[in-house]
Amino acid sequence: MTCVGRDAAAASLDVTNFGAESIQVRAEHNRLLHTSPSRGTLLSIMARLFGIETEYGIAVEGKGAGDLIQESIALVRSYRGRFADRWNYRGEDSRRDMRGFTVERLSTNPDDAQFDLAGTPKMGHAEERSDRVLPNGARLYNDHGHPEYATPECCTLQDLVAHDRAGERILLECAERRAEEIKGEVHLYKNNTDYHGASYGTHECYLMNREAPTDTLIRALAPFLATRQIFAGAGKVGVEVDRRPEVGFQLSQRADFMSVVASVDTLHNRPLVNTRDEPHASPTKYRRLHVIAGDANMSEWATAMKVGTTELTVRLIEDGFCPKVYPKDPVALAKSVSREPSLGGCIEVEGGQRLSAIELQRVYAAEARVRLAGSSADADWTLDEWDRVLDDLETDWTLVADRVDWAAKRMLLEQFMKAESLTWQSPMMQSLDLAYHDIDPSAGLYYGLEQSGGMRRIVTDEAVASARTCPPQNTRAFLRGLFVRQFAEEIHSVGWNGISFRYEGEDWLFDMNPLVGEDVAALNEKFAGVETLADAVRVIRSRRAQASPA
Repeated sequence: MTCVGRDAAAASLDVTNFGAESIQVRAEHNRLLHTSPSRGTLLSIMARLFGIETEYGIAVEGKGAGDLIQESIALVRSYRGRFADRWNYRGEDSRRDMRGFTVERLSTNPDDAQFDLAGTPKMGHAEERSDRVLPNGARLYNDHGHPEYATPECCTLQDLVAHDRAGERILLECAERRAEEIKGEVHLYKNNTDYHGASYGTHECYLMNREAPTDTLIRALAPFLATRQIFAGAGKVGVEVDRRPEVGFQLSQRADFMSVVASVDTLHNRPLVNTRDEPHASPTKYRRLHVIAGDANMSEWATAMKVGTTELTVRLIEDGFCPKVYPKDPVALAKSVSREPSLGGCIEVEGGQRLSAIELQRVYAAEARVRLAGSSADADWTLDEWDRVLDDLETDWTLVADRVDWAAKRMLLEQFMKAESLTWQSPMMQSLDLAYHDIDPSAGLYYGLEQSGGMRRIVTDEAVASARTCPPQNTRAFLRGLFVRQFAEEIHSVGWNGISFRYEGEDWLFDMNPLVGEDVAALNEKFAGVETLADAVRVIRSRRAQASPA
């Protein structure tokens, strides 16, 4: 299958029901918007790479928690397409903090010991990870008992949604193949909790300018991430960490597991703002914002909005924006917003003012409209949808059940409870919650809603099918996918920011650290005609010559 010209097969963002109207910004919001004068619009807008890394829950017939690492490895190795299996871990250091220091060790969750089966021989890191770098530029691997799919780098919401959904289809095929091997059932869930106190992540990554001050980044992001769940939460039955039987339903699956405002940790003592400093690009120019506080979304619209609103917020921060409104305890705020599905709670911010989660989100949305309207098609789509979903939530939460996961799930489960005379505390409710996230279209409750026309789509099935094998045409993922598709046997190692390979007895390194700007599309066009490794080397040599000083 050729990947040249994939854009022709991809659908554009759903623009039905878009209006040209802008929201009415309340005078109080205008007063609270920013600590420095607005510059109106960005002087320059950098190309933004972003992606999603999703750990999937796995359930295998006849297997317990201690078997899941081996089962996850087996499932990843069930992938039958073309791949490269040597991931480059050099240069990665998850202990490095963007605030200028390196921690001695990361926090670990003591509950993770349940996944270590006694008597199992210790595996090497590469063997346990079982990396598969795919022709679409993505990465598939085992992450301590969870199959994980990391999308290729994207720079449009359309591509990101297509590749996120393509990951589901790729993993579903692996699960079906593994089920045939063991003659038993294998289920994968795109969610974030096992309902027994353990959480696994759906992480977002955003390339951003390193010049943005770290303290401003943390202060501006924390309130946004704590309240973004009102439209990006996946919904959850019950409370896990501090048992609260009076809370039947939450907006978010991850809020229970947030412990601090900022840190490098991801497995325990999790932060709202992760400060890990692994840029995967030129480290003097860029950092990679690594967001771990979000939920895994089944809704395509929610995936697009989660990333779209965060990308706009990052742009605002790069432009010097920092809101005056800051909650007294952002972590407590994330939990309280999640546990108040009526959205009726108020947030006390520094200075004594009180706002709702919707009003706090309007602070960001209003400033983004002032500075960023018209900057891109994705920005305008996100701004319009941001305004509309906040308006709908303020009117009646059922109005967003066609696009917001927690609302769709809540409506579905409440209908079932009423029909069966159950309560949120009934054991069956968590089973139904989990079934919402089953990625098998023939079994998952979300897919039942989608197939009946109850959920908004963002991309077509054709775009998803194309994304299974074809990388985005306008990011460096195109080059990674090309090397895997055509020269996998020659690859020594591959990573997000480079490929090492052997050619005519020499070791070559194709450094992709600089390849994060708009000029990458032109380089991709040159590589599109490559048929042999010699052709690829000629393009690389030509680029090096152009980059070298005269």
